[in-house]
Amino acid sequence: MGKATHLWFLVVYFGAVFALVAAMIGGSFVLGQRHTARSTIQPFESGILPVADARMRFPIQFYLVAMLFVVFDLESVFIYAWAIAIRPAGWNGYIAMLGFIFLLLAALAYLWRIGALDWGPRPRIRPVPGVR
Repeated sequence: MGKATHLWFLVVYFGAVFALVAAMIGGSFVLGQRHTARSTIQPFESGILPVADARMRFPIQFYLVAMLFVVFDLESVFIYAWAIAIRPAGWNGYIAMLGFIFLLLAALAYLWRIGALDWGPRPRIRPVPGVR
């Protein structure tokens, strides 16, 4: 079989996929129900109509936790890969991983120290009367 035959199979495959998608979308358009009531065009979840705008603001801590999760999750992948190849890596790999984990712990301690992991309101420090 030449290259033209393989290319022909690819063209037929994409044509079949396109035809299948067009048939499903067209079938749902032709066979679907038509509703014009006001309540049918509103989005709802679990049968509950919305009572407020969906664009509400979340505190920045939610995004911070999400970023920290992604960072530490990715680093756990590196540690797992190292654990799989621990014998070929030898002592050099072990020392490099200790350094890597030390940097992770240093970054976590820094975030903890600056208060990036605090969720509650910051407490106010009140001066004690008569003490300087």
